[in-house]
Amino acid sequence: MTGELKERVRELRATGQSPKEIARALGVKPSIVAPLVREIAAETVTSAPELVGSWVSAGWSTGLSVAPDRGWTDAAAGEPGTGGLVSVLVARRHGYNRVSICGYLADVYCLGVKVTHGPEIMDERGMRQFRDFFFSDYSGYQEAPIELARQLVYGSEEYASGLGFSSFEDFEQVKGHLGDLEGPSAITFGRDGRPFYVPSPQDDQNKVHRQLRRAVGDDFGYVEIDAEDDA
Repeated sequence: MTGELKERVRELRATGQSPKEIARALGVKPSIVAPLVREIAAETVTSAPELVGSWVSAGWSTGLSVAPDRGWTDAAAGEPGTGGLVSVLVARRHGYNRVSICGYLADVYCLGVKVTHGPEIMDERGMRQFRDFFFSDYSGYQEAPIELARQLVYGSEEYASGLGFSSFEDFEQVKGHLGDLEGPSAITFGRDGRPFYVPSPQDDQNKVHRQLRRAVGDDFGYVEIDAEDDA
């Protein structure tokens, strides 16, 4: 039954329907359709469909060391409020007049990939609207070579793994949208070369601090957020 359902989901997804629309059409819960959509997307992206574009948030390089021979620019480098959390968006061709997009939020100073979005299928007008929304928490965004997008996402994940932190649970399902990483890293992660932890409300700060001490002793920085500040 699962195999038949997956094939029906595949057929409907190919027409550009969203997971919610597919769930309604098949009379099942969206929570059943969503993992099947991710599985199908992971199968699709292994063949590396044509790249439509890749973009990164302004200020992506703040606090990082980047090999100058790559020629990767960042007009907002070092500006106040930039650095640490970097968003990456990748769009690939998905049939006629449609694109498949995946987004990634990477903590490049400490925890690696924190959130992923997609894949979502839409037309190019919808992609442009979504792109503006996706980067709306930043001062802007810029078009980026796909290799820069890959290095920011894969590199931050590898850096976090080296500190003992696990991957975001859905990362394996969507990393294929980036394609394979090629060559050595041109980016040194961490803020100025050392881990720097900025907690999110959902984090267990004490647990993160303990893991950092196990990994690097006291050689890390952090921002302390009191419980009262989160209320």
